Amino acid sequence: MIYIEPKILERINAWLTPTFDTDTQSIIKDSIANNPKDIQESFYKDLEFGTGGMRGIMGVGTNRINKYTLGKSTQGLSDYLHKQFPNETPKAVIAYDCRHNSKTLAKVVADVFSANGIEVYLFEDLRPTPELSFAVKHLNCHCGIVLTASHNPPEYNGYKVYWQDGGQLVPPHDDAVIKVINQVNYSNIKFKPNPSLIHNIAKDVDDVFIDASVKNGSVGATQLAKDNLTIVFTSLHGTSITAVPETLKRAGYKNVHIVKEQEVPNGAFPTVASPNPEEPAALKMALELAEKVNADIVIGTDPDCDRLGVAVRNSENQLQLLNGNQTMLMMTDFLLKKWKSEGKIKGKEFIASTIVSTPMLNKLADAYGVESKIVLTGFKWIAKLIHDFPELDFIGGGEESFGYMVGDFVRDKDAVTSTLLACEIAAISKSNGSSFYEELLKLYVEHGCYKEKLVSLTKKGIEGAQEIKQMMTDARENPHKIVNGSKVMKIEDYDLSISKNLVTGEDTIIDIPKSNVIIYHLEDGSQVALRPSGTEPKIKFYVSVNTKLNNVADFKETEAKLDKKAEDILKDMKLI
Repeated sequence: MIYIEPKILERINAWLTPTFDTDTQSIIKDSIANNPKDIQESFYKDLEFGTGGMRGIMGVGTNRINKYTLGKSTQGLSDYLHKQFPNETPKAVIAYDCRHNSKTLAKVVADVFSANGIEVYLFEDLRPTPELSFAVKHLNCHCGIVLTASHNPPEYNGYKVYWQDGGQLVPPHDDAVIKVINQVNYSNIKFKPNPSLIHNIAKDVDDVFIDASVKNGSVGATQLAKDNLTIVFTSLHGTSITAVPETLKRAGYKNVHIVKEQEVPNGAFPTVASPNPEEPAALKMALELAEKVNADIVIGTDPDCDRLGVAVRNSENQLQLLNGNQTMLMMTDFLLKKWKSEGKIKGKEFIASTIVSTPMLNKLADAYGVESKIVLTGFKWIAKLIHDFPELDFIGGGEESFGYMVGDFVRDKDAVTSTLLACEIAAISKSNGSSFYEELLKLYVEHGCYKEKLVSLTKKGIEGAQEIKQMMTDARENPHKIVNGSKVMKIEDYDLSISKNLVTGEDTIIDIPKSNVIIYHLEDGSQVALRPSGTEPKIKFYVSVNTKLNNVADFKETEAKLDKKAEDILKDMKLI
């Protein structure tokens, strides 16, 4: 029999009391007898809020997504709302995605809120995450919740919290909410609902959100240009099917082909190994359909519709999946062009990205005379910029992991509006005798050719968490001095808030919130960033390399050299 540590056993025994229902107790007893390793994984810690909220495997236990862990979080959030708004009846809006149990868990959250005297607006069926962000402000709510695990495997679910501005929780509220949640005992959770405080919402919110998406995602494509563009779209069994097709239709796009086999929402994601648009395999069926209909652009969204993968025709007329940095650069450039043509750039505008995304965004900002603000990984930090700098106008911003936000009407990454924007770019480019891909290459000629590569190492369970921790410790205590023959000139440690210049020995304070990220800056202009994921059992390594591109015709050769350089860096660091 496998030994269970006393602390873990104490946690388990607490769940075998009358506070927890008999079904939960029965599952725990069975696991102790037949799967003790699994029960230890389920109880060895509490689920934590990361860059994207709380996300985990569904099941019983403190380290699992279930009615009790979500109930505890919702009870704590309810207590916090009453403290923050003592003279008001707090209001919350709740959405959920296509995952197993999402609808049931959303009702649990609604019940707990209502039991605590909080008025609830509950979407009657699954909806995209950006619509939830929009609805928080549209309905004048104090907070919002979306039940989603984004692109994680089918056994996962999650819980993301949004504040009054429609953005995810940020300081000081995030730490304050967590402290209140940690003080909640499971026996204190109020599960008995007050039905009079729960209101179902549907099409009325959908219509306003979709109209706003059309307004913000349009950058000037003519109707003729739209008519000449052929689009293939897949929702990958997720929530985007409720909003993206209608958004494209209202914007005037008629040649939209939907992958029928992936059209119906399904939390098992039966046609893909992973519903992650970052992975080419996820768009396989969409690419096959695109060849049949000779599509100009292919777009796939993740299950909760906050990220998108884009494939376009390259110089050889072959469909090529772009990375998140490339789509971010193109979207930002076209938004900047629109703002410039409308005379709206007056020196008080900004674009935004994250510390592990392409440095090339700064080049775009300089070219158009706007500010570029770089923040920690996670769109909550980009949304926070809008709140922190009300004197500046936000144009758009994104991150390497396939997320983008257009304007500030939604305060999170938004694949609905971004899908329309991508189609606008493709339509305008084609109507001008160019293409989405050709315009990207022109950016590289103008600003320098940047190429990024990501390596993500999965380390599951207790042992995996310890291994990730040790890798970050080694990077801090025994940093590389030379990487792939290039000197390390500077090391930024965002957990220590110190930027160390290895040439002068000078330390500079990094004035953004702490995060467990380390970035090496090399003498040849390359960068390497290390970051444990906040929502998955992974450690990620981001490599950025760049060089001059003299003309479009040289791109293929230049790209090959950059790919090899990035690979050599990863090999030198023993990561591949």
